[in-house]
Amino acid sequence: MTSERGAVDRRPGLVLGLPALLAVAIFAALGGAVAAYAIGDPGPIARWSVPIGRVLRDLGACATIGLAILGAFLAPETTRTHRRATATRLAGMSAGLWLAGLVIALLGDFAEISGLTPAQPRYWSQFFGLAFELAPTRMSILSLIVVGAIIVLTGSARGTQGLAWVTVLGWLALMPQALAGHSAVSRDHMSSINALAVHLIAVTSWVGGLLALAIMSRSLAPHLAVTTARFSTLAGWSYAAIALSGLLAAWFNLSAIGDLATAYGAMLIVKASALVLLGVAGWWHRRRLIARLDTDADDRTAFVRLVLGELVLMGVALGTAVALAASPPPALGKLSPDPTSVYRLTGYPDPGPPPADAWVSVWHTDWLWVAIAALAIGIYVRWALRLRARGVRWPAWQTLIWVIGWLIFVYAMCGAPGVYGRIMFSWHMIMHMTIAMLVPLFLVPAAPITLALRALPARPDKTMGPREFVLALVHSRYLQVVANPVVAAVIFFFSLATFYFTPLFTYALATHTGHVLMTVHFLLSGYLFAWVLVGTDPGPKRWSPLILLVVLFATISFHAFLGVIITGSTTLLAPDFYSNLGLGWLPDPIPDQQRGGAIAWGIGEAPTLALAIMVTIQWLRQDRRETVRLDRQADRDHDAELTAYNAYLASLAERDRKGAGR
Repeated sequence: MTSERGAVDRRPGLVLGLPALLAVAIFAALGGAVAAYAIGDPGPIARWSVPIGRVLRDLGACATIGLAILGAFLAPETTRTHRRATATRLAGMSAGLWLAGLVIALLGDFAEISGLTPAQPRYWSQFFGLAFELAPTRMSILSLIVVGAIIVLTGSARGTQGLAWVTVLGWLALMPQALAGHSAVSRDHMSSINALAVHLIAVTSWVGGLLALAIMSRSLAPHLAVTTARFSTLAGWSYAAIALSGLLAAWFNLSAIGDLATAYGAMLIVKASALVLLGVAGWWHRRRLIARLDTDADDRTAFVRLVLGELVLMGVALGTAVALAASPPPALGKLSPDPTSVYRLTGYPDPGPPPADAWVSVWHTDWLWVAIAALAIGIYVRWALRLRARGVRWPAWQTLIWVIGWLIFVYAMCGAPGVYGRIMFSWHMIMHMTIAMLVPLFLVPAAPITLALRALPARPDKTMGPREFVLALVHSRYLQVVANPVVAAVIFFFSLATFYFTPLFTYALATHTGHVLMTVHFLLSGYLFAWVLVGTDPGPKRWSPLILLVVLFATISFHAFLGVIITGSTTLLAPDFYSNLGLGWLPDPIPDQQRGGAIAWGIGEAPTLALAIMVTIQWLRQDRRETVRLDRQADRDHDAELTAYNAYLASLAERDRKGAGR
């Protein structure tokens, strides 16, 4: 058995951390992030604690997420080693560093806001009274809570699924970071937040994965080559996400090309240069080093040399990014796009009254949903082409409806329904019904799970690859519960009713997080409901078509009833939001809400009819297949079943005849 202590190399952590601390020290000083305040200065210790704490936070986040990814998805497990136990233990220690960095940065942030130092008695009384009320410190506290859960989980998790959950929670803990900072005053508030969220997930996965690979390289022999190859695929996806999201973030936070001549622009250039060099190193990594390791698994010299060089560059980029986040953009005052109440409430500018051709002329690109749709289409098409390369035919019509479904989704989010759905209830209901009822009618028959299981390669080494993840989801207890048609129907309807008649609706209208969660829930609940009715993908045992039709019509009846209630209601939903928009061109919110109820009532008819037809067609096909099966069985056994049944009837008749003769 390989010793855990001997299987861990601690040098990579220093190679990443020291350049990061040095870079943040240099650029924070040059960019003015730690300059003394003219009024209410908390002192140099408090000012410097923020960037230093954030570097420690980011280092801990990278190591935690990277080790979890390595243990769950990349590294094979054998009987000679306990790689997952080691990865879990180290992830827990890294999460402790993450937690410490968050605490240091949190205390420094509050000191900057309050103008007090932690040594002053008033600091702590104000901290405990106000820290959760202030947006910057509230975001750190939310991250603290999630990181605390990660530490608890790493204390008990040892298997693949436990580390997979650590990965998911790690990504979740990054999200409050994306909601804070200069994104709030960029030219496109929501897109800037989305870009930063994607950037954070990609960076921590890439940097952390490489760090974990270097730390555990000794214990990975003789599987270092296959683990490195898998990481290389992850790194390629992460690199693309980092580059695209970084370009978007820079575009949203700079007002002109001349801003690159400022200290802020210089930091952007340094970060971009490090990214380019890392891309070259990654290409060399994949082109030469993996093949070399595959030939000689014990040749770690070149591997360690290249990885340590990459970590130095990553450390510089990481420290520069922290300094960037702490430095105001050069044209901060110019980047606020709209001081109106609409922007303050939603983060979007006033779109003006809908023109007559709003359905075709109104458009606002929401890069998050465009990227998700493009990724979903690209992966699906790639899988279909992979099957075709093997000589396996995948129906073109399924690829077509998959593409159409995602294009409809993008239009609902970026076209007129998405733009005006943020401030008008009637347009919001069009967006909602499109995402929850129309889009799934195209996505579900495309059978993406079946395609994935046929196209993705299997892993025999106890790691959770994409195919293993899909199988685990399909056969999970969770899916066994929610894929019950009654449960799916309850989720589809009652979550709808709960959403509109509780503060959740206001939260979804007024916050970016609420809007994203609302959209994801609408799409998933609609997909699940359609899937249990007409889906052909593997999953829990299907109910009979007759019962499915009963469930369908019962659910849609409740849905129509909810639409009738909203249509006849004279009480404004989300009154704190709609009453404070203050736009002269907006219609009266009550009649607009009633129109939205009528839309919810009427727009569900066509999807319901389509679902009913699809269930009926599947019913007929099922009967046809059963008839064909019985005919083939009769041909094989000379209709033994019918012969046995006739013999049984004859025996009954003979018994009755004998009984009558007595």
